[in-house]
Amino acid sequence: MPVLSDLPVRDPADEPFIRLSNIRKTYPGVVALSDFSMEVRAGEVIGIVGENGAGKSTLMKILGGVTQPDQGLIEVDGLAHDAFTVEDSMKAGIAFVHQELNLFDNLDVAANVFIGREPRKNGFLKLIDSKKLNETVQPLLDRLGATFGPTTPVSRLSLAQQQMVEIAKALSIRSRLVILDEPTSSLPLAETGKLLEVIAGLKAQGIAVIFISHRLHEIVEACDRVLVLRDGCLVDTLEGNEINHDTMVRLMVGRDLKVVYASPATARGDVALRANRVRTTAYPHQEIELDLHKGEILGLAGLVGSGRTELARVLFGIDSALGGSILLNGDEIHFASAAEAIEAKVFLVPEDRKGAGLLLDLTIAENVSLPNLRVYVRNLLVSRSRESAQAEKSRDNLDIRAPGVSIRARTLSGGNQQKVVLAKWLAMDPQVIIFDEPTRGIDIGAKSEIYKLMRELSDRGVAVLMISSDMEEVIGVSDRVAVMHEGRISGILARSAASEENILRLAVGKTV
Repeated sequence: MPVLSDLPVRDPADEPFIRLSNIRKTYPGVVALSDFSMEVRAGEVIGIVGENGAGKSTLMKILGGVTQPDQGLIEVDGLAHDAFTVEDSMKAGIAFVHQELNLFDNLDVAANVFIGREPRKNGFLKLIDSKKLNETVQPLLDRLGATFGPTTPVSRLSLAQQQMVEIAKALSIRSRLVILDEPTSSLPLAETGKLLEVIAGLKAQGIAVIFISHRLHEIVEACDRVLVLRDGCLVDTLEGNEINHDTMVRLMVGRDLKVVYASPATARGDVALRANRVRTTAYPHQEIELDLHKGEILGLAGLVGSGRTELARVLFGIDSALGGSILLNGDEIHFASAAEAIEAKVFLVPEDRKGAGLLLDLTIAENVSLPNLRVYVRNLLVSRSRESAQAEKSRDNLDIRAPGVSIRARTLSGGNQQKVVLAKWLAMDPQVIIFDEPTRGIDIGAKSEIYKLMRELSDRGVAVLMISSDMEEVIGVSDRVAVMHEGRISGILARSAASEENILRLAVGKTV
């Protein structure tokens, strides 16, 4: 069984061990990649950036052998492949760590790292050799600087630590290139820093890394070289001091995009939603006091596990509060279900838009009409013409980029899926709307559009609560920032006082 110590330590100045030349891939009516070339050397970190639809996913599928290019060559250690298979990719030492973690939280770390490849004892039953398994996994964790061991249950690990398990799994197959696809999209600042340290450690060991992220400040910090894709083409390669936020954005979108965040609110209205000594299941003995005003965007920051999502679930009626009260426009409310919250025009845009925000096999029109279906029913049948008319209106207003409203939601990019989630609520005239990680996995151009939509809502008097682990987003978008620490609001900052330092101090339970 291969272990990390068997891996060769390479000089970053070596010749490329992977070379893609003039790769082209088309789908009906779409050029996914056009004349794309790149090289990968040992011990370098390559950033790949681009808007959704720029060709990043197609490139990764080609490197993984899942998709074959229409033309071009893939060379590994000088050996050319006309058709690169999954087996070829694995033999080349290419490993993927996907945005969505693929771990079994009912198993321990070692079992996850070698799932399906466990060492076996001699004998008739061929039982798993747990001792050898743990001894094999421990060096992998040591090289990553992990503070947990092979026998630690995955369910006890933070998201950043689970990412380490995924990377250990990649290294266990003698990886020479680790591809990280949006690895920090759901991590707060503190845990993102740990993951970036792991990337630096891989580089020091001579392992190449391809780092895909929409968080451009992380690209600046981590990468030696950045490839910028737009519409399937490699538009530029940046190195050294050329790697900066503004240059990457300009190349990605084809124009200067100076204003990413919308301007602050000009006025704030009365309290729309009040949490009065609310207790949730996350921290049953802590009380939450929070006021959300009409016409404002209130950012809710905090470390993973601080209780932010649990509060959102209570406010939206998914879960019941263990104590305290919730007031809507001054009247106490008791939502027994999300349906009752929707009836009161309190809406939630969930963090997991694919799993909880959309029905992916339904069309855009069907997703938009679903929460308020009775409006579209005539003689016990859904009026498809009324449904389509509202969806077309939403598509125009929100600039949902799709050929029509009859296509399935799963075919849309992340940014356009998020707009469909928004469309179904905007069609129902919201009073309060809660965004949980609204731009997770969304490109820079779509982020700017989402921020603009949020500000338009607040300008109309809608009360907006935005939960986000992206510090830059929280500071840039929010009119005020409430920070949670272990189930309570540890402080509320005015926009002028909302700095990374102040938010982090409150997030770890200190004062400002």
